[in-house]
Amino acid sequence: MRGMTKGIVAAAGIVALAACGAATQAGAGAARPREFSVPIYNANNQQVASFSVTQVSPDSVRLVVESSGLPEGVHGTHLHAVGRCDAPQFTTAGAHLNPANRQHGLRNPQGPHAGDMPNLVVGGNGRGRMEAIVRGSLTPGRAPLFDPDGTALVVHADADDMVTDPAGNSGARIACGVLAAPTAAP
Repeated sequence: MRGMTKGIVAAAGIVALAACGAATQAGAGAARPREFSVPIYNANNQQVASFSVTQVSPDSVRLVVESSGLPEGVHGTHLHAVGRCDAPQFTTAGAHLNPANRQHGLRNPQGPHAGDMPNLVVGGNGRGRMEAIVRGSLTPGRAPLFDPDGTALVVHADADDMVTDPAGNSGARIACGVLAAPTAAP
Protein backbone atom coordinates (compact mmCIF):
# COMPACT_ATOMS: atom_id res chain seq x y z
CA MET A 1 0.00 0.00 0.00
CA ARG A 2 1.13 3.56 -0.55
CA GLY A 3 4.38 4.35 1.21
CA MET A 4 4.26 1.53 3.73
CA THR A 5 7.48 -0.05 4.89
CA LYS A 6 8.13 -3.65 3.93
CA GLY A 7 8.26 -6.01 6.89
CA ILE A 8 10.98 -8.63 6.99
CA VAL A 9 11.40 -11.75 9.08
CA ALA A 10 14.42 -14.07 8.84
CA ALA A 11 13.91 -17.82 8.90
CA ALA A 12 16.08 -19.88 6.55
CA GLY A 13 15.69 -16.96 4.19
CA ILE A 14 13.81 -13.70 4.37
CA VAL A 15 10.07 -13.33 4.10
CA ALA A 16 8.99 -9.94 2.87
CA LEU A 17 5.38 -8.97 3.07
CA ALA A 18 5.56 -6.36 0.35
CA ALA A 19 3.91 -3.11 1.29
CA CYS A 20 1.62 -4.60 3.91
CA GLY A 21 3.62 -4.96 7.12
CA ALA A 22 5.63 -7.49 9.04
CA ALA A 23 5.21 -11.23 9.41
CA THR A 24 5.68 -13.24 12.54
CA GLN A 25 7.11 -16.73 12.58
CA ALA A 26 6.06 -19.43 15.00
CA GLY A 27 8.58 -21.92 16.26
CA ALA A 28 11.84 -19.95 16.35
CA GLY A 29 14.69 -22.15 15.23
CA ALA A 30 12.57 -23.95 12.64
CA ALA A 31 14.46 -25.06 9.56
CA ARG A 32 12.09 -23.18 7.26
CA PRO A 33 9.18 -20.79 7.49
CA ARG A 34 6.08 -22.61 8.75
CA GLU A 35 3.66 -19.90 9.90
CA PHE A 36 3.06 -16.25 9.08
CA SER A 37 0.61 -13.61 10.24
CA VAL A 38 -0.20 -10.80 7.82
CA PRO A 39 -2.19 -7.58 8.35
CA ILE A 40 -5.11 -6.76 6.04
CA TYR A 41 -5.76 -3.10 5.25
CA ASN A 42 -8.79 -1.27 3.88
CA ALA A 43 -8.72 1.48 1.23
CA ASN A 44 -8.04 4.08 3.96
CA ASN A 45 -4.85 2.27 5.01
CA GLN A 46 -6.43 1.12 8.30
CA GLN A 47 -5.78 -2.41 9.52
CA VAL A 48 -9.20 -4.11 9.61
CA ALA A 49 -8.20 -7.78 9.79
CA SER A 50 -5.30 -10.18 9.65
CA PHE A 51 -4.68 -13.59 8.21
CA SER A 52 -2.36 -16.34 9.26
CA VAL A 53 -1.03 -19.20 7.20
CA THR A 54 0.35 -22.37 8.75
CA GLN A 55 1.84 -25.36 6.96
CA VAL A 56 -0.14 -28.37 8.25
CA SER A 57 1.15 -31.06 5.87
CA PRO A 58 3.62 -31.16 2.97
CA ASP A 59 0.88 -30.10 0.54
CA SER A 60 -1.65 -28.14 2.57
CA VAL A 61 -1.83 -24.88 4.49
CA ARG A 62 -4.34 -23.71 7.09
CA LEU A 63 -5.44 -20.15 6.45
CA VAL A 64 -7.33 -18.16 9.09
CA VAL A 65 -8.79 -14.68 8.56
CA GLU A 66 -9.67 -12.71 11.70
CA SER A 67 -11.62 -9.48 11.23
CA SER A 68 -11.36 -6.65 13.72
CA GLY A 69 -12.96 -3.83 11.74
CA LEU A 70 -14.63 -4.96 8.52
CA PRO A 71 -18.22 -3.96 7.72
CA GLU A 72 -20.96 -6.22 9.05
CA GLY A 73 -22.06 -8.88 6.57
CA VAL A 74 -20.87 -11.83 4.54
CA HIS A 75 -17.73 -11.27 2.48
CA GLY A 76 -16.10 -13.28 -0.27
CA THR A 77 -12.48 -14.01 0.62
CA HIS A 78 -9.96 -15.15 -2.00
CA LEU A 79 -6.28 -15.58 -2.67
CA HIS A 80 -5.28 -13.48 -5.68
CA ALA A 81 -2.37 -14.16 -8.03
CA VAL A 82 -0.36 -10.95 -7.56
CA GLY A 83 1.19 -9.83 -4.29
CA ARG A 84 0.16 -6.16 -4.52
CA CYS A 85 -2.43 -4.26 -2.54
CA ASP A 86 -2.65 -0.79 -4.07
CA ALA A 87 -5.60 1.12 -2.61
CA PRO A 88 -8.30 2.09 -3.10
CA GLN A 89 -9.60 -0.70 -5.38
CA PHE A 90 -6.87 -3.35 -4.89
CA THR A 91 -7.08 -4.33 -8.58
CA THR A 92 -3.28 -4.70 -8.59
CA ALA A 93 -3.84 -8.04 -6.80
CA GLY A 94 -4.93 -9.45 -10.19
CA ALA A 95 -7.26 -12.39 -10.69
CA HIS A 96 -7.80 -15.27 -8.30
CA LEU A 97 -4.93 -17.67 -7.70
CA ASN A 98 -5.74 -20.31 -10.32
CA PRO A 99 -2.68 -22.24 -11.55
CA ALA A 100 -4.83 -25.20 -12.74
CA ASN A 101 -7.04 -22.92 -14.91
CA ARG A 102 -10.30 -24.07 -13.29
CA GLN A 103 -13.57 -22.18 -12.94
CA HIS A 104 -14.53 -20.26 -9.81
CA GLY A 105 -16.41 -21.68 -6.89
CA LEU A 106 -16.22 -24.27 -4.15
CA ARG A 107 -19.54 -25.66 -5.45
CA ASN A 108 -18.70 -25.33 -9.15
CA PRO A 109 -18.26 -28.79 -10.79
CA GLN A 110 -15.53 -27.23 -13.01
CA GLY A 111 -13.81 -25.59 -10.03
CA PRO A 112 -12.54 -24.42 -7.73
CA HIS A 113 -9.68 -21.95 -8.15
CA ALA A 114 -6.77 -22.61 -5.80
CA GLY A 115 -7.62 -19.24 -4.20
CA ASP A 116 -11.32 -19.94 -3.55
CA MET A 117 -12.24 -20.04 0.13
CA PRO A 118 -15.36 -19.92 2.32
CA ASN A 119 -17.08 -16.61 3.02
CA LEU A 120 -16.07 -14.51 6.00
CA VAL A 121 -19.05 -13.65 8.24
CA VAL A 122 -18.59 -10.38 10.16
CA GLY A 123 -20.83 -9.29 13.03
CA GLY A 124 -22.03 -5.80 13.94
CA ASN A 125 -18.92 -5.27 16.06
CA GLY A 126 -16.65 -5.73 13.00
CA ARG A 127 -15.42 -9.10 14.21
CA GLY A 128 -15.46 -12.35 12.28
CA ARG A 129 -13.37 -15.42 11.55
CA MET A 130 -12.95 -17.70 8.55
CA GLU A 131 -10.76 -20.80 8.43
CA ALA A 132 -9.86 -22.94 5.41
CA ILE A 133 -7.36 -25.56 4.35
CA VAL A 134 -5.85 -24.78 0.95
CA ARG A 135 -3.56 -26.89 -1.18
CA GLY A 136 -0.03 -25.57 -1.41
CA SER A 137 3.16 -25.02 0.49
CA LEU A 138 5.00 -22.24 2.30
CA THR A 139 8.24 -23.75 1.01
CA PRO A 140 9.62 -22.46 -2.31
CA GLY A 141 9.68 -25.08 -5.06
CA ARG A 142 6.94 -27.27 -3.55
CA ALA A 143 3.69 -26.00 -5.13
CA PRO A 144 4.02 -22.73 -3.22
CA LEU A 145 1.05 -20.54 -2.40
CA PHE A 146 3.06 -17.67 -3.81
CA ASP A 147 5.30 -17.05 -6.77
CA PRO A 148 8.10 -14.46 -6.95
CA ASP A 149 5.62 -11.56 -6.91
CA GLY A 150 3.68 -12.95 -3.93
CA THR A 151 0.01 -13.67 -3.35
CA ALA A 152 -2.69 -11.33 -2.03
CA LEU A 153 -5.62 -12.16 0.21
CA VAL A 154 -8.57 -9.99 -0.81
CA VAL A 155 -11.79 -9.44 1.11
CA HIS A 156 -14.77 -8.48 -1.07
CA ALA A 157 -17.83 -6.34 -0.24
CA ASP A 158 -20.40 -9.09 -0.83
CA ALA A 159 -20.84 -12.81 -0.27
CA ASP A 160 -19.32 -15.25 -2.76
CA ASP A 161 -22.06 -17.38 -4.34
CA MET A 162 -19.49 -20.22 -4.69
CA VAL A 163 -20.40 -20.92 -8.34
CA THR A 164 -20.27 -17.90 -10.69
CA ASP A 165 -17.06 -17.53 -12.68
CA PRO A 166 -14.76 -15.60 -12.29
CA ALA A 167 -15.35 -14.26 -8.75
CA GLY A 168 -18.67 -15.51 -7.37
CA ASN A 169 -20.45 -12.15 -7.71
CA SER A 170 -18.61 -11.06 -4.58
CA GLY A 171 -18.45 -7.39 -5.50
CA ALA A 172 -15.80 -4.75 -4.90
CA ARG A 173 -12.49 -5.44 -3.22
CA ILE A 174 -12.59 -3.72 0.17
CA ALA A 175 -9.47 -4.97 1.96
CA CYS A 176 -6.17 -6.64 1.08
CA GLY A 177 -3.02 -8.19 2.58
CA VAL A 178 0.08 -9.67 0.93
CA LEU A 179 2.05 -12.85 1.49
CA ALA A 180 5.32 -12.63 -0.42
CA ALA A 181 7.69 -15.43 -1.29
CA PRO A 182 10.79 -16.12 0.77
CA THR A 183 13.97 -15.00 -0.91
CA ALA A 184 17.47 -16.37 -0.69
CA ALA A 185 19.36 -15.56 2.50
CA PRO A 186 21.75 -12.59 2.16
